[in-house]
Amino acid sequence: MTQDLTITEVRLTPILVADPPLLNTQGVHQPYTPRLVVEVVTAGGVTGVGETYGDTKYLDLAAPLADALPGRRVSDVNGLHRLAALVCGDSPEASGADAVDAGGLRGVQTADKLRLSVVSGFEVACLDALGKALGLPVHALLGGKVRDAVDYSAYLFYRWAAHPGGAGEPDDWGAALDPAGVVAQARRFARDYGFASFKLKGGVFEPDEEIAAVRALAEAFPGQPLRLDPNGAWSVETSLRVARELADILEYLEDPASTTAGMAQVAAGTEMALATNMCVTTFAEIPEAFAAGAVQVVLSDHHYWGGLRNTRELAAICRTFGVGLSMHSNTHLGISLAAMTHVAAVVPNLDYACDSHYPWQSEDVITERLEFKDGRLAVSDLPGLGVELDRGRLARLHRRWLEDDGAMRDRDDAAAMRAAEPGWTAPPVPRW
Repeated sequence: MTQDLTITEVRLTPILVADPPLLNTQGVHQPYTPRLVVEVVTAGGVTGVGETYGDTKYLDLAAPLADALPGRRVSDVNGLHRLAALVCGDSPEASGADAVDAGGLRGVQTADKLRLSVVSGFEVACLDALGKALGLPVHALLGGKVRDAVDYSAYLFYRWAAHPGGAGEPDDWGAALDPAGVVAQARRFARDYGFASFKLKGGVFEPDEEIAAVRALAEAFPGQPLRLDPNGAWSVETSLRVARELADILEYLEDPASTTAGMAQVAAGTEMALATNMCVTTFAEIPEAFAAGAVQVVLSDHHYWGGLRNTRELAAICRTFGVGLSMHSNTHLGISLAAMTHVAAVVPNLDYACDSHYPWQSEDVITERLEFKDGRLAVSDLPGLGVELDRGRLARLHRRWLEDDGAMRDRDDAAAMRAAEPGWTAPPVPRW
């Protein structure tokens, strides 16, 4: 019997998820971070799930889109972007083209970029529902997998042992504030998850300290791929110096400078590959960056690019221009990790292991936590994404959001840092 694919209901559930005290150039992660779970229900009784950012500015755009979807079909994913442009309008908080998304460290933020991130959650939910209705995995809806497992990289952070004042949820990772701490963290990632490549979030300490940490990683894991990401905290001159110092060690240097023009200057002065998830996050930003030779690796992210299908199109463009492809990660749960894995499985030119914050997240909203084995995640062949929502967990994390006084509903790493350093403000760029 043919399933009725008409959307009858869309449920939006904002949640707050525990986040460790991970440091970056803007500050530190808050004890809890906002995410949004999207559920799309069909007349045939199928529910699809998606996940995206849950800050207020995203919720403001998600609500009118959710109201407009009932009566449409989950198979009409082409219509999502057009519908979002019609009903969402501009978020007042995103009206300035020069605004910087400090929380996401994603470069210049615009209303269009916010809409893309909102649509991504709805598209994943629709594809999940469509796959369940048809008995097909999402990767089959994207053209079919070309690999049975996807390689992921350990995501290393400088971090505190705990949030100030005992806030948040405790963990047993301990502090990592020097090369020895970073190496110890990497050894645990390798032991527990089998990761064979390592990325360090930089821009936290003086560049020489971070160079020392990378050298310590190279000594501890000889021959294994290493990456360093200071999130645009360095000047062109500093970027070139670090590139020279680590020329024989790094697989690539990610966003050392904060603009396409700066990245192009760095690229012209070094043979090291430069990667980005800051200056190339939309199709409109590709021509300038590629023509200038500013980046050699694009870190795709279906949340940024507006969904899985746009991510697949990005991969084709990168393949055409000989630009490498990997995958960016922000704090996310199992729904997003499953979606990342499905799209990574269909892309022939996945040149580098993908990033993932998932091992840092102690909480989830799915019934069974996804497991890395030998640094890889198996691609599910179950219908849809292959994950199921745990309503008890979802309700508990939503209740936390409801009980919050508003301090955590919008991610602000600089505000979180002020709990430890009252006078802290996000440093100007470049920081060094």
